[in-house]
Amino acid sequence: MDSFEDKVAVVTGAASGIGRALAARFAGEGANVVLADVEREALEAVAAELADSGAGVLAVATDVSDADAVDALRDAALERFGAVHIVCNNAGVSVGGRVWEHSVADWDWVLGVNLWGVIHGVRAFTPTLLAQGEGYIVNTASVAGLVSLPYMGIYNVTKHAVVTLSEALHGELAHTGADVGVSVLCPGWVNTRIHESTRNRPANGPLAAAFDGDDPERVFGEGFREAAASFIAAGLDPAAVAGQVVEAVRGRRFYVLTHPEWAPLVTDRAERIARCDDPVPPMVLPEGVRDAAGG
Repeated sequence: MDSFEDKVAVVTGAASGIGRALAARFAGEGANVVLADVEREALEAVAAELADSGAGVLAVATDVSDADAVDALRDAALERFGAVHIVCNNAGVSVGGRVWEHSVADWDWVLGVNLWGVIHGVRAFTPTLLAQGEGYIVNTASVAGLVSLPYMGIYNVTKHAVVTLSEALHGELAHTGADVGVSVLCPGWVNTRIHESTRNRPANGPLAAAFDGDDPERVFGEGFREAAASFIAAGLDPAAVAGQVVEAVRGRRFYVLTHPEWAPLVTDRAERIARCDDPVPPMVLPEGVRDAAGG
């Protein structure tokens, strides 16, 4: 996809962070953008900002963990713009702490957004892209989908699943000969608000009772929030990540690793698996990663 002029890009998690940057970048490239997020006020603010810049914009409040809501997002995009060319399944949340200390509600919430949100996006939009004869899907995973960081077990599980889902999708589309590309985005530390994800835990619906009175600090683990916040604050600008995604779509590049300094950890993990060695979790960040994170 050499040009994004007059194309239609759907971005979930578009009210902040990487999603907001993706929407702004695609709009800047001449695309119409469909913005989805659960944070209505922030979503509307981003939509107004992009509309003021001259972009064609549609904002759809969407809980990506809800299959019907993602179907409705697709239908709204098609009704407004008549086509969808790029789908960024980007919405994500996080908790931190020891895996055995998390509640079922913790698992349900993060799996619902990070994994089921991508599954619903792939299921809802891929047939449309195939019927059009062109399109591109970008699934946001993480470097945590390629290595296994301690105290991030639930997040790791979802992001590893997004990587393998994307790999399977890529292979299946290739076998059909379809002109539908796939990329999986695997960033390291990025300056977003993902460490504040608990602001979006369900206030109503089936998970609300499970979260009622729950302590966000417990969900994140003792001291985890502060440590994560320091790395995130010094992380890569989301606009730089969006730029790498745009270039990956142009070049049909599958893996988008925004932080090359993490690559040795990926290689080490693969080699340990091949040798049947025990995993060595990266408890201490390698020098390149530490420097990039400002620590």
